[in-house]
Amino acid sequence: MDAINNNDAVDEVNSFFESAPLLKDANSINAKLTQFINQKSSLSGSEGPKRVVCVTSGGTTVPLEQRCVRYIDNFSSGHRGATSCEYFLKSGYSVIFLYRRGTCQPYCRSLPDDPLLECFELTDDSCIKVHESHSEAVKKAISGHHAAVSGGFLLKLPFTTIFEYLQMLRLIATSMKTLGPSAMFYLAAAVSDFYVPWESMAVHKIQSASGPLDMRLAQVPKMLSVLRNQWAPSAFCVSFKLETDTEILLEKAGNALKRYKMHAVVANELSTRKEVVILVTNSEKVSVYRENDHSDVESPLIKLLIEKHTSYIAVIKE
Repeated sequence: MDAINNNDAVDEVNSFFESAPLLKDANSINAKLTQFINQKSSLSGSEGPKRVVCVTSGGTTVPLEQRCVRYIDNFSSGHRGATSCEYFLKSGYSVIFLYRRGTCQPYCRSLPDDPLLECFELTDDSCIKVHESHSEAVKKAISGHHAAVSGGFLLKLPFTTIFEYLQMLRLIATSMKTLGPSAMFYLAAAVSDFYVPWESMAVHKIQSASGPLDMRLAQVPKMLSVLRNQWAPSAFCVSFKLETDTEILLEKAGNALKRYKMHAVVANELSTRKEVVILVTNSEKVSVYRENDHSDVESPLIKLLIEKHTSYIAVIKE
């Protein structure tokens, strides 16, 4: 039965990719990934290649037209992914940051919402300088980002649509396959559950004069099982489950753990997601709290996940 289900999942995934619009700059993205991954593979230590985590962040859009004017979106700001990226880098991981364009970025959390306009000011001689109230935050953001990128520890890859996200995730996963258990996936992006197939999508802007819009959405194929079984079978995989109903949260997280063979699922309830999450594994359910009002729940969460990853690598090596 599992083999049949896996084959069905593979067929659905292949059908999705065959009908999706071609990913722009695929060759350039592949080249960046190859260079980044090869560098980590060459830095082998006692545990094998250097550890690399793919952090996905932000929400995918669902275009309603091929020449897109309208689309379906979600509220995801990318805060969890950007924050987690910083803690992974601080812990010595290299990070592939697959993020939604326009969402939160690593090292920019302390900047105002409109940093370009609010962080700088004109002097009397028409020069531009950093506003005094934001100078420390700007310096910290620039130095942290520069050190991570120039040091070869952070590779940032942007997406917008569900088509871009899933094609890029496949490229990343197949590239990271060579890292074996040293690879981790931290899948924090809010991925659309439904989409409009490209071949049935309107080419031009849908006209309101046509009357009420009646549109049938298809279900996005579940890629997690294919990622686990084919794309990067040895990688340590963490997915997320967000619900607004606490009564079903842990049940849904447990189902995701078993169905997709995740190593861990981070369960979070919408209203409390910044204060507490529950890490669900095959052996336990651990509530993870932020330490105080000025700290991040991602700090203890990443620490715990790194411990789990270390144990996983040790078991694989035995």
